[in-house]
Amino acid sequence: MIQVTLVPIIPHMQNYAYILEADNGEVAVVDPGEAGPIIEALEQRNLKPDVILITHHHWDHMDGVPDMLTWHLCPLIGSDRNKSREDSPAKTQVNVPFERVLSEGDEFVFGGEHVQIFDTPGHTPEHICFYFKDSGFVLVGDILFAMGCGRILDGTADQLFGSLQKLSTLPDETKIYCGHEYTLSNAEFCVGMDPDNNALKDRLELAKRLRAENTPTVPTTLKQEKETNVFLRAHSVKEFARLRQLKNRS
Repeated sequence: MIQVTLVPIIPHMQNYAYILEADNGEVAVVDPGEAGPIIEALEQRNLKPDVILITHHHWDHMDGVPDMLTWHLCPLIGSDRNKSREDSPAKTQVNVPFERVLSEGDEFVFGGEHVQIFDTPGHTPEHICFYFKDSGFVLVGDILFAMGCGRILDGTADQLFGSLQKLSTLPDETKIYCGHEYTLSNAEFCVGMDPDNNALKDRLELAKRLRAENTPTVPTTLKQEKETNVFLRAHSVKEFARLRQLKNRS
């Protein structure tokens, strides 16, 4: 099984990176927006990464890559950054070649587990998610947040809605590891859109308590998101697009 360690990188837009440690000793780092906190967490555990996984090419998920590779050279794998326009915000200043480019239907083995790849465009065209079926979690980057979803920066509402619908087909108990600590503001927005949802109001109060203690609200589960995330509960692209536009202005 895979143990997931969350690494907060607060200076960079409340980012989260992740360290994955498998029972067989393999180690992966996910979306290193800043190298320092990740290297510190790895050194505390006397670990070195065997691979770095990238969900998408925004700077706040990749800027730590050069320093990570200087500290310890290992393969970098992710999606095809060329899917984004030259002027896209998905383009990062980090120009490091990927050892392997992945897309929908591809699999790779980590810790003896077959990891599935989902194409999840909408936030950016090249965004992918890593699904660890046996261990029961999915790394979703900036597509799905606790009670939220990513902005449409270089994609369409249809794409992002479709990506969320794809993720919603996973088992309800699947743990969701996202790229940012946006839970409190997301919860406040969702309550405004769905004020009679008691489960949602309970999650808002929990998020307030956790953030007051500077405790992460991640991971969430797909079941929780189906019950409380207004973006995942939208029944049509039109409804979803309206909610996303309202959140953009909130």
